[in-house]
Amino acid sequence: MIVLFTDFGEVGPYVGQVKAVLERDAPGVPVIDLLHDAPMFQARASSYLLASLIDVFPPNVVFLCVVDPGVGGNRAPAIVTADGRRFVGPDNGLFEIVMRRANERSFRRITWAPQEMSASFHGRDLFAPVAASLAKGDDVASEARPEDEARRPHWPNDLKEIIYLDTFGNAMTGLRAKNVPTGSEMIVNGHRLARARTFSDLPEGSAFWYENSSGLVEFAVNQGDAKSTLGIDVGSEFSIDTAQNAA
Repeated sequence: MIVLFTDFGEVGPYVGQVKAVLERDAPGVPVIDLLHDAPMFQARASSYLLASLIDVFPPNVVFLCVVDPGVGGNRAPAIVTADGRRFVGPDNGLFEIVMRRANERSFRRITWAPQEMSASFHGRDLFAPVAASLAKGDDVASEARPEDEARRPHWPNDLKEIIYLDTFGNAMTGLRAKNVPTGSEMIVNGHRLARARTFSDLPEGSAFWYENSSGLVEFAVNQGDAKSTLGIDVGSEFSIDTAQNAA
């Protein structure tokens, strides 16, 4: 299958045009819309988000990933392989966390180019045809490059920032819950949040943090909107108070 992860949004022609190319070049291959509202223009936040969402997919899946504010510039088009999964998209840090958490990985720079290519829509004209070829088992012209060329070693293993806001106003972070001591509280824009197991464990309107279905720390309000209640947005930072755990 081919899995789409983009910041294109659900409105407008972009997703439809990409899917038209995939159907043209790889007819019959299933296409899954994983996400089209990744943090706009934010490759770093999207890198942590992408890495948290891939475990439900089997090996040999092709991910077509486009969060590409530098489209048409000097960033390289890339194919990354991580534990059998292949990722096609811009080399701008988008695949850093996927690579970091993989046991086996490789990085290739795409050298193939179509006869005609828009300077501003590589998702349709370059990355989609490459993803389609890979999904069919065809070779794509590319060159192996040292892995270090694609890496961002200065990025933290876990990001204490908001990386995604869903339609309910829940705020997903780049911090894995397994790395947070039991009993810790989160300090979010002046609000102190205790941990809960799920929404219904607290009264309506209560703000809290919990381990979401992807294993990340997420801020929520039971039957409410954490974004407006806490005054946060993508990129908002927070801190961890482990004193409660010690007590």
